[in-house]
Amino acid sequence: MSSKRAGPWWKCAAKTLGPGVVTGASDNDPSGIATYAQAGALYGFGMVWTAPVVLPLMIAAQEMSDRTAAATGKSIGAIVRERFPRAGRITVGILLVLLLVSNTVNLSADLMAVGGGMELLGAGPAQLWSALAGLAIAVLLVAGSYRIVSRIFTGLCLALFTYVAVMFVAHVDWLEVLKGLSFQQLTGDLPYWGLVAGVFGTSISPYLFFWESGQRVEEMRAEKRHGGPSAVPGRDMPLHRAHRRRNERRIDVVTGMTLSVVVMFAVIVATGATLGQHGQSIQTAADAAKALSPIAGPLAGAVFAVGFIGTGLLGVPVLASAACIGLSSLTGKSWGFERSVRRAPVFYGLVLLGTVGGTLLASLFPNPMTMLVLSAMINAVAAAPFLVVVLLIARSRKIMGNARNGVLSNVLGWTTAGAMAVCGVLALWSQLAGSH
Repeated sequence: MSSKRAGPWWKCAAKTLGPGVVTGASDNDPSGIATYAQAGALYGFGMVWTAPVVLPLMIAAQEMSDRTAAATGKSIGAIVRERFPRAGRITVGILLVLLLVSNTVNLSADLMAVGGGMELLGAGPAQLWSALAGLAIAVLLVAGSYRIVSRIFTGLCLALFTYVAVMFVAHVDWLEVLKGLSFQQLTGDLPYWGLVAGVFGTSISPYLFFWESGQRVEEMRAEKRHGGPSAVPGRDMPLHRAHRRRNERRIDVVTGMTLSVVVMFAVIVATGATLGQHGQSIQTAADAAKALSPIAGPLAGAVFAVGFIGTGLLGVPVLASAACIGLSSLTGKSWGFERSVRRAPVFYGLVLLGTVGGTLLASLFPNPMTMLVLSAMINAVAAAPFLVVVLLIARSRKIMGNARNGVLSNVLGWTTAGAMAVCGVLALWSQLAGSH
């Protein structure tokens, strides 16, 4: 990202967008879309209130993760390695291993969704496309440079607008949506609140903290390699320019999280207006696309399928690499897509382990729901502890200097950590209660 801002305003604005937008887009992977579609199908507009409530919490979590990288030039894992006591490093390491397992399971479900979407569009067997997508992504991540990977990621973000399009052809009763937004359609049953916990857990997933931080560091490395200034205040950049860059990065994060929540809102509203009014039961994003076709028209079903194919192709690389960035930097190993396999063997080995493992799971197990339940439970347990780690870093003057958390960031950050702890308990409780 160059410091120059010459040219049309829209090009200048686009230059401020990067890791934050990609992170927000990848948050709406097919498993996330399936969760939001399930909320609409089961409860109509009864969970639409979660969209505006989760937005400031998402922004708080991701802005802190982004700012730790921008202020230090290091990923979260590297900061933990340098600044935390041994017990803290071991705890974070265990959580990252669990996150790697969870992400592998989740990306396998996303690959199944990509295959299912291609089958819905008449392109051939789902399992074949799942395997092809997994192998293609593995080759891209190992062979592609950071610039190629980042451009492909940014382009895939456009797939999100398909969900907004579906909302506008779904004949929505906006007065009923308003009732949902104003908490008039809440219910007290445990399955409802278990799904609310799932919606929050899908929106504020711990792997996104490491992805956001890691991609900001990669962006800063790319700038220096191409002759740009360091983005770390007080090193190669005057403080006034660093302050401007910090604001640009906040715009990136806020834009990305807002886009993510707009899509979340659109999916809940579109499925609430269609499937929710006809008592349709769905389990996956492909189920939602199939059910939409006879109700909202074949075009709506096809557009929905195109959306989760695109977001699946975007979400799989993020899931494959997020925990690998954390584990590599925590153990002091070289990492990053701009580095060769020879320079970062541990990082690429972990990425291949997750991607190939997820591809095999997608080929061997046709039903993703059991895997998604396991992934959701691991994420539910891990989200709050990871947020506490981010908060301890972001509020430290010794680590962050003048870029440390202010009062608002601390309040929103601890509120988010508390909310995710409650969601973790709700998710576990609903799963355990449902198994009896």
